[in-house]
Amino acid sequence: MLGLRRAAAALLPLRAGFPAAAMSTLLVSQPRYAWLRELGLQEENPGVYNGRWGGRGQVVTTYCPANNEPIASVRQASLEDYEETVKKAKEAWKVWADIPAPKRGEIVRQIGDALRQKIKVLGSLVSLEMGKIFVEGVGEVQEYVDVCDYAVGLSRMIGGPILPSERPGHALIEQWNPVGLVGIITAFNFPVAVYGWNSAIAMICGNACLWKGAPTTSLISVAVTKIIAKVLEDNKVPGAICSLVCGGADIGTAMARDERMDLLSFTGSTKVGKQVALMVQERFGRSLLELGGNNAIIVFEDADLNLVIPSALFAAVGTAGQRCTTARRLFLHESIHDEVVTKLAKAYAQVRIGDPWDSDTLYGPLHTKEAVKMFLDAVEQAKQQGGSVVYGGKVINRPGNYVEPTIVTGLPHNAPIVHTETFAPILYVLKFKEEEEVFAWNNEVKQGLSSSIFTKDLGRIFRWLGPKGSDCGIVNVNIPTSGAEIGGAFGGEKHTGGGRESGSDSWKLYMRRST
Repeated sequence: MLGLRRAAAALLPLRAGFPAAAMSTLLVSQPRYAWLRELGLQEENPGVYNGRWGGRGQVVTTYCPANNEPIASVRQASLEDYEETVKKAKEAWKVWADIPAPKRGEIVRQIGDALRQKIKVLGSLVSLEMGKIFVEGVGEVQEYVDVCDYAVGLSRMIGGPILPSERPGHALIEQWNPVGLVGIITAFNFPVAVYGWNSAIAMICGNACLWKGAPTTSLISVAVTKIIAKVLEDNKVPGAICSLVCGGADIGTAMARDERMDLLSFTGSTKVGKQVALMVQERFGRSLLELGGNNAIIVFEDADLNLVIPSALFAAVGTAGQRCTTARRLFLHESIHDEVVTKLAKAYAQVRIGDPWDSDTLYGPLHTKEAVKMFLDAVEQAKQQGGSVVYGGKVINRPGNYVEPTIVTGLPHNAPIVHTETFAPILYVLKFKEEEEVFAWNNEVKQGLSSSIFTKDLGRIFRWLGPKGSDCGIVNVNIPTSGAEIGGAFGGEKHTGGGRESGSDSWKLYMRRST
């Protein structure tokens, strides 16, 4: 996601070259947005936390995608700030690692409770700065809360087995220990939840965390860290256990190359993720990659269309098509293709478009102006490759970065644009005849994140879940591609990176094993 895509926002500073906006024009200074003060935000905010707040880097202003007005500014980290913060985080780890895991879990529980108390105002900030609708903003904070709850229980369960030794009088033990310092680079599209998935699990495992969010959602990073910092300080443990360095490509590159970073978790585009992976591997470091997705829904002739239409709509249009799990390909059996397209276009026409913080809005803006350009380029390429736009395809004439949710038909399954992950609300609708061919088409793209089929055939369902079915990390039946639960391991295969976060045994990635 350079520009539009999911994680280039994390490594490459969009708008970072813009001068700080005049204080009087900032939304944070206007009475309507006085609630931002509840999160401790002001006109200019320090973007570095390592037990103390600071920052000596460039001042960057973030903008509201719904109107492109400046919200507030953040002073980013310099490389000197980064160096100082890494040292403090490594020192803080020495304290944190000595605290019993259940006690670490109790502190993570308190972080979850602190987030609960701010859930609506923090959700409002997600809507304002990222652009997703209010209910999704609140839901994202709720995911962080939920994973804190999950981590509390996990803090009493992590461990390895005692195995039978072949030698008399010997014990064979599998011991798990924290890796040390976990670097976390997150993207603009889930500026709260992805950090929560990583940090809550990493913390109960005994690690310190160093977070670099996307430059375009820096205020969210600062607000979340303020909430966490108070909990740590109230418990009289070093604040640097959860350090923050707001910054651009220089900070991201430093993290990838730094041998003191015992694990680097990167969420973003496949293109930038590959660069990160190579830099980390060059030093024989550990990385956890959550990259792109080109996700498909397959609808068979026996599917319940009352489930299909709302599911496809939600999966393709939710978060304005800016989820890594967004449905981008819809395979329809040829016998139901025309009927589904007609019904889906009617459903698209009913989507309420508006300011993301309005409770009636179902669909908000794209995150940046660059994203709008990428959307238009993709629509034009689809037309040139033989596609027909049956709904949408244009920029909406209103302030902000709004585009029409779009349906394209008539392309072959292997058209170049169909195999390109465009981080925008464009759904390519494709015909198929047989199960075997469409399963192969699901798997032929380079990414392998999420997938779904709609059918009532139990045999087909188990073939879909089996070794010759979907090759994705998330495999759904009769539900959209875009749902995920914290209790399961989240992640994908192939160019999606192979990483796993959140539930199941994902905790093992944040620890090292001794036998």
